[in-house]
Amino acid sequence: MSGSIKYSYMLFVVIALAVAIGGYFVWQSFQPPPSPSTPPSSGGGGQPPQPKQITLVVISRHGLDILGKVETAFLSSPVAKKYNITAIQWLTPAAHLWVSTINARGDIDVAWGGGPVLFDTLYSEGLLKPLSGSVLNVVNKLPDTISGSPAKRFDSKGNIVWVGAAISSFGFTINKDYLKTYNLPEPDEWIDLANETYGLTLPRTSVGAANAVTSTSNTRMYEIIIQRYGWVDGWKILTLIGANAEIYDQSEAVRESVISKRIGVGLTIDFYGYTAQIQAPGVAYYVLPKDGTIVNADPIALLKTSKNVEAAQAFIEWVLSPEGQKIWLDPNVNRMPINVEVFNTPEGKSRQDLYLQYNLTLKAATIDFSDELASSYEQTLMWFFDSTIVKPQAELRSAWIKLIQAKVNNKISQEKFKELVDNLTNPTKLTFIDPLTNKPTTFTMEYAQKINSYMDDVDFRTNICSIWRNAAIARYQQVASAVGG
Repeated sequence: MSGSIKYSYMLFVVIALAVAIGGYFVWQSFQPPPSPSTPPSSGGGGQPPQPKQITLVVISRHGLDILGKVETAFLSSPVAKKYNITAIQWLTPAAHLWVSTINARGDIDVAWGGGPVLFDTLYSEGLLKPLSGSVLNVVNKLPDTISGSPAKRFDSKGNIVWVGAAISSFGFTINKDYLKTYNLPEPDEWIDLANETYGLTLPRTSVGAANAVTSTSNTRMYEIIIQRYGWVDGWKILTLIGANAEIYDQSEAVRESVISKRIGVGLTIDFYGYTAQIQAPGVAYYVLPKDGTIVNADPIALLKTSKNVEAAQAFIEWVLSPEGQKIWLDPNVNRMPINVEVFNTPEGKSRQDLYLQYNLTLKAATIDFSDELASSYEQTLMWFFDSTIVKPQAELRSAWIKLIQAKVNNKISQEKFKELVDNLTNPTKLTFIDPLTNKPTTFTMEYAQKINSYMDDVDFRTNICSIWRNAAIARYQQVASAVGG
């Protein structure tokens, strides 16, 4: 082959190759990009599409111990696998921060735990999305009310915007051995705990309660007593309970003191009572007061900010199902399930103690309790309790012991005893100078409501608490002097 022919041939090959390569790239440029959910084949026969992994974001008031158990159980469930839910992000801010947290994040899927008042606030703020789909198969089997209290909240169109996932009640836990040892009756009403019978063992305390400024559950019980008996008689009862009781910083300590027989009766939320029954079987018992309590459904709801509505509702459905309700049966949790079907499971059949309490709770004597009224004076109540009962408890108890002894020894009549008890405990007979007006006033409900918002001001609170404490000490000493103390 001549040189010129050879050169022409090579040139032709190069040009043809260049055209082929260029054509390939032009062809490629017109092809659609691979779908994110359908990655290109690796040449090994093709891989199935990979679904999106979902992390649910849940805001909750439940403790991390409960949430940890829920996370472990749910993520290993067929429900989580079906919806490819691989993680849960828990958010646990204080209740008053929920609305701002939900709005600021904009991606929270589920709200769970915190009580009906909190969830009604979320509803009024337009943050709840009605439940729909298969979750309603479970929800529709659950009760609409529990002991007269709502267990579901319906919107104006009849849609369910929140549903109770557990039940809570308030009462007290007794230690039968302690009461028998000291020949004390078993109480069954709030007012029993204010009776001088439980003061006969003083200075050894037979009753336990927690400080209102450190225990939200005990604060709620004090609010129940005030609404059941009225402002004046309610505070008289609370003051005498305070005289009879050891006042603890935390409600857990009340429970532990009942279990260990340091006291005979302690004010507790229901699940602390159930725990006591497990740890001191046949000795500790939770009591629903016959003079009235409240029973709440603790809600769960779908948020409008959810980015994973289907998966979020699957989680809610699991929580409400017998499988999810088993969490409450854990001996370290001891919450009251709302779905009675859980008691038909093997785990439920082993917790007949809780099933008994479930049926008792449904029959509990309840009061018409107003959250709005309670919140109108809640801060004032907490600090008045601390200032007039907890801080000057030594003076209060001393006067109370002298009153009891004077009655027992017939030094005073029953009528005189009642008169002096009224002087000792009546909030409208406690006169003090109002720092807002510099005029004498008494502790009426209207005054408590008037200053409720001021209690957030540290300077005002410190001042008024000091005024209350000094006024309380003065009247306790006056009553003690009236019986020769």
